[in-house]
Amino acid sequence: MDESKNCMPEMAFLTLHKAAVYLGISPNTLYVWRHRRQGPPSFQMGRRVMYRISALDEWVDRQERADSRSNPALNPLNRKPLRRTS
Repeated sequence: MDESKNCMPEMAFLTLHKAAVYLGISPNTLYVWRHRRQGPPSFQMGRRVMYRISALDEWVDRQERADSRSNPALNPLNRKPLRRTS
């Protein structure tokens, strides 16, 4: 028997609630971000709000790179002090 027919395909999309669990935040936070046009990109599939898993991962990566605590290049302590001008 061919086992490939019995395997479920890997999910590419998550509902709002499952995306919130995936990100470790509350569904309400994700809902508010969506309505403020903040947070990860989402779209409607029928009546459901959906998130592409790859888009969630990319969004998290961008958040991490933009945070000076995670990105040494943005850490203000790594910069030379500015000189005062009289």
